[in-house]
Amino acid sequence: MTSHRSRLGAWLPPVVAFALLAGLWQLLAQHNADFIPSVPATMAELSDNPALFWSNTLVTVREVAVGLAASLVAAFPLAVLMCHVRTIERALMPVAVVVNVTPVVSYAPVFVLLFGFGSTPRYLVTAIVVFFPLLVNSLAGLRSADPEVLDVMRTLDASSWEVLWRLRLPGSLPFLLAAGRVCLPLAVVGAVVAEFVASGSSSGLGSMIFAALETNQKTVIYAAIVVLVALGLVLTALITLLERRLLTWRTGVDRHA
Repeated sequence: MTSHRSRLGAWLPPVVAFALLAGLWQLLAQHNADFIPSVPATMAELSDNPALFWSNTLVTVREVAVGLAASLVAAFPLAVLMCHVRTIERALMPVAVVVNVTPVVSYAPVFVLLFGFGSTPRYLVTAIVVFFPLLVNSLAGLRSADPEVLDVMRTLDASSWEVLWRLRLPGSLPFLLAAGRVCLPLAVVGAVVAEFVASGSSSGLGSMIFAALETNQKTVIYAAIVVLVALGLVLTALITLLERRLLTWRTGVDRHA
């Protein structure tokens, strides 16, 4: 009974919140029919063209996956170097900050000139969007190692590789998963922005919205936005589930805190 109540308490608030948002959407649609399609019309667009939305969703998901993976492959080794060599951090962190604060739309034309129209500029734009959060969280995680444990390992003449593998990497896992909560939805935003500014292909949810905007297909625009919202929620749920699986010890600590 307690378990049932806890599950109900976990699911009921977001369900009510989304129901209220849907009601507000429908209310606005009734008074702004020229600009906002109704909820039933938007859902009908999804149900009438499932293959179209599914194929474009897969394109956007691929851009998210490739961009996020490429960014992690670049950011984590760099964070390891920064953790061990402060000079590298002092030299490269300002560059990373500059890359982070520069509007991402300014990179897309350059990438298009370098790599042409296609998927590569989209991957790169998505990777840039999530690079800085991954770098900062990775560095913070690597430096979160218990100083006393670190002193013991050094006393035992543990090599830098052993310290990294046995202490710093496990300690950085909560930080990486926390970064995943931020970066997965952010990567979706980056992929859509990339599809807007690095077009050349009609595939992807962002390209779908852009094409529908030009032809004033309101239901297509809002249906694609609904799919993007669902995609963000699914990715966030997946990273939360992964966090619970990998950090069972941390969950137990949080429950007793």
